[in-house]
Amino acid sequence: MARELIVGRRRVPIASAWLVPALLSSVLVVVVSAAAAAAIETHTVNSFGRGLWWATGLVTTIGFIGEPPETAAGEMLSAFLMVFGFLLLAMVSASLAALFVRQDEQSFEEEETRTDRQILDRLAGIEQRLTAIETHLGQQPRTTEP
Repeated sequence: MARELIVGRRRVPIASAWLVPALLSSVLVVVVSAAAAAAIETHTVNSFGRGLWWATGLVTTIGFIGEPPETAAGEMLSAFLMVFGFLLLAMVSASLAALFVRQDEQSFEEEETRTDRQILDRLAGIEQRLTAIETHLGQQPRTTEP
């Protein structure tokens, strides 16, 4: 059985439980970076709104929206946002792929368990019938090892 994290009324598989906090953290990073860009890059990013647009463009891997940064601090902030966006995209893609694979595996495992149970039930029925036949014929029923 897969481990789950209970969030409200929803059960979230542990493997993807990090997804919501990661997305919320990335929103926080974009907002803080927008403010930093507006403070550092006053010629390129002239307002917080423009900084938000600029940071969002870098995190979503679109690239610079408008002019590239003019200062070394702006370049470092841009590089951080680009790498952060790439990693976030990779993590979200991997999480979604894992959810699809897990769903496919679960249905296969459930079917396999159901088939195994049916086979064991049929074998138990055959064993009971064999014991009844041996008893009817006056033979000592064979004992089977579990």
